[in-house]
Amino acid sequence: MSNTKPNGKVAFITGANRGLGLETARELGKEGITVVLGSRDPKKGEAAAAKLRDERITAESLGFDVNKPQDHQKAYDYFAKKYGRLDILVNNAGVLKESQISQSGSGPNPVSAVSPEILRETFETNFFAPVALTHKLLPLIRKSPAGRIVNVSSILSSLTLHSDPNSPIYPFKTFAYDASKAALNSFTIHLAYELRDNKIKVNSAHPGWVKTEMGGPNATMEVSEGGKTSAQLATLADEGPNGGFFHLGQPLPW
Repeated sequence: MSNTKPNGKVAFITGANRGLGLETARELGKEGITVVLGSRDPKKGEAAAAKLRDERITAESLGFDVNKPQDHQKAYDYFAKKYGRLDILVNNAGVLKESQISQSGSGPNPVSAVSPEILRETFETNFFAPVALTHKLLPLIRKSPAGRIVNVSSILSSLTLHSDPNSPIYPFKTFAYDASKAALNSFTIHLAYELRDNKIKVNSAHPGWVKTEMGGPNATMEVSEGGKTSAQLATLADEGPNGGFFHLGQPLPW
């Protein structure tokens, strides 16, 4: 157990009751940051927060569905009333609705087989919802001495690597997911530009290919490593980067 001392900062991580979100919360909590876990299932969220508290991390849970605008308002009210600001927002909640056949090396998912419904549902959760949530919480982030916004993306969002036949991700095509994360990266660039004269930093994170429910059993990174990139970007120093795309401190091509 760590003897973690609160440092005054508060972070909100969406989709945080398991997987990458929970590991990100754990990494931030070890730094003395109060972590609030957003979870669609309040019971699972509270169980995850209790687990972190057992590790002497200051953790709270908030019933939160990123696809429900009323929950965006609920989150705003929670942080406004209890803290008067928000220091860190990690837009972690996301979905992958396509078959993962490409990750088994059996060939790409044909883009022509992706239904409009899957495309819309994927963009709703992976792009429209985090953009709307960030807009809602931005006034509170502006009140932080040094706000940090982390958009959890994926190397599969890289148009540069997807178009390169020599790239390691070249055969791994999941169109709806990849395109939604590329759009999220665009949001990172545009919001970072808007806030360039502010102390707020906005960056995209590629956690790595992690053995989560989404990543699957063939992934190369353990879950315990999956939160490190998001945590690094959430705790950047004042001279740190803004408007970039990173994995474990290394820049990735858009």
